[in-house]
Amino acid sequence: MERDERRARARQLTDELTALGVRAVALTFVDNAGVTRVKTVPVARLAHAAAWGVGMSPVFDVFLLDDSITTSRHVGGPVGDLRLFPDLEQLTVLVAQPGWAWAPADRLTQEGEPYVCCQRSFARTNAERAGELRMAFEVEWFVGLDDAATPAGQGPAYGMTRLVELSSYVDSVLGALEAQEVPVEQFHPEYAPGQLELSVAATDPVSAADRLILVRQTIRAVSRSFGYHVSFAPVVVAGQVGNGQHLHLSAWAGGGNQFTGGPGPYGLTTAAENLLAELLDRLPALAAIGAPSVASYLRLVPQHWAAPYQCWGRENREAALRLVTGSLGERDTAANAELKCFDGAANPYPCSLRSFMPLLSTCALHPCEDGRSWLRRPPRLAAHAARSRWRP
Repeated sequence: MERDERRARARQLTDELTALGVRAVALTFVDNAGVTRVKTVPVARLAHAAAWGVGMSPVFDVFLLDDSITTSRHVGGPVGDLRLFPDLEQLTVLVAQPGWAWAPADRLTQEGEPYVCCQRSFARTNAERAGELRMAFEVEWFVGLDDAATPAGQGPAYGMTRLVELSSYVDSVLGALEAQEVPVEQFHPEYAPGQLELSVAATDPVSAADRLILVRQTIRAVSRSFGYHVSFAPVVVAGQVGNGQHLHLSAWAGGGNQFTGGPGPYGLTTAAENLLAELLDRLPALAAIGAPSVASYLRLVPQHWAAPYQCWGRENREAALRLVTGSLGERDTAANAELKCFDGAANPYPCSLRSFMPLLSTCALHPCEDGRSWLRRPPRLAAHAARSRWRP
């Protein structure tokens, strides 16, 4: 949208939000440490924010997860200013935070150009180059009592008992997401005490990352209303099963899912075979993006279904790259791949698109001709990721 169009659309939304009792709008972006940062504007200032942006320092590109600040020769620092521009098409009234609405923001320079370190702007700008990808993040989280360490649900893994213990809480989470038009496809108690998981419908890569941010902040808000503490950390208690943020993806062409209906293994098309072969080859580098913290490698241990190995397999939950074929009869919509080594410490925007740009521009569209093997000995990802550490 041009500035005048953004202003006009924001004025229309201002009237609608005011009628709903919304007083302020939270504008968020995710920094390189995976932390969701925010600035807010009163509803009456939304039109100005949409037209001219809201000021934000570039220093957050060198913030760490504990809010300490490092330095870089290339980005960040105390000098300069950026503008946060809300994506009005994603603006959502926050059901669990009365009086508030939310919108993800792009970071632009004062001259109106996309900021080089804005992960969301990069993903959005390059989405068309990637072809048609559909993605969704799974969300796993820990629910604790007042001391933030005692699990709120003590029932067995995947047990109905835990659902009974937390039924009112879960109902409120699902109700808030439904009111915010987030399409939840599945919910269940997970393995560790107090651990829960939900899955949402797939969408385009940028919207998938936006949706993840909205889901996580909604869970936080609902949890606070119940007096619970929540954590999406890769590991909450050392030695126990941690929280993943698995990424499901499928590639589409001509209206057809490339992960089914082909001549390859398990019905894969040639394009899907090549894409998965490239993902397998680059898993250590992808782990450096999608599992970026020290705690990430406390989670990536064997025999925890945490996917610590550089290998693939059909419906193999210990493999970092899992092929999900779906049941016979629904594979045209259900077949996808799951990157299981990703976790909640990551910024979801580079996970959703940047990781796949060089792959999709080549291997997904053209045959792989270098004879790479699908099968290989599975090295542990932790050591290889350290050598493949991604830098902006």
